[in-house]
Amino acid sequence: MPLPARLPGGPSRAKARPMSSSASPTAHRECTTSRLIDAPPARVFRAIAGPEHLARWWGPNGFSSTFELFEFRPDGHWRFTLHGPDGTDYPNHNVFREITPGRVLIEHLSDDNHHFVLTITLASEGKGTRVGWQQVFDTAEHREQIAAFVLPANEQNLDRLTAEVQRVDWPEA
Repeated sequence: MPLPARLPGGPSRAKARPMSSSASPTAHRECTTSRLIDAPPARVFRAIAGPEHLARWWGPNGFSSTFELFEFRPDGHWRFTLHGPDGTDYPNHNVFREITPGRVLIEHLSDDNHHFVLTITLASEGKGTRVGWQQVFDTAEHREQIAAFVLPANEQNLDRLTAEVQRVDWPEA
C-alpha cells in the first residue's frame, strides 16, 4: 500500500519517542503510543472485535473502510480496503495472530512492502482503559521511512476509537 503524501486533518500531536538501550530489544523498530479511554476494557474490546465498529474507526482521519473478510479469531484473516480522501484505494491483508480480552496481535501481510506486527493491549486504569498500540517493523530503516506517516495516523486511529467507544450506547456485559 503506497502511503498518502500527508494525512488529512492538519498537524498531529504525535511525537517520535526516543530510543533507549534499556527499552525492548525491538525499540529501534517500533512505533508506540497509548491512550486512556474513559470506558471499561470490555467495551473497548467490543469496538475492536466488532466489524461494524472497527470499520468506523480504523484508519487515519478522512479514510473509510470496506471489509471483504473479517475472521476475528486466532489466525483469522482480515481483508479490507482503506479508501483515502483523495479517492485512492489501499488494499490490506492482515491476520489476527493472537486474541485475548486484553491483547490483540495483528500481522500486516499486504504485498506493499510495509510488513509489521501490531499489538493492541487493553488494561484497566482507574475507571477507564489504557490502550497500548505498538507496531514493530522488520527493520529500523523501514520504521524511519514510515514514521512520519505512521505516528500521526496511529494517534488519529486512537482518536477515532475513542469517539466510537463514546458514540455507541453499549449494553453492559
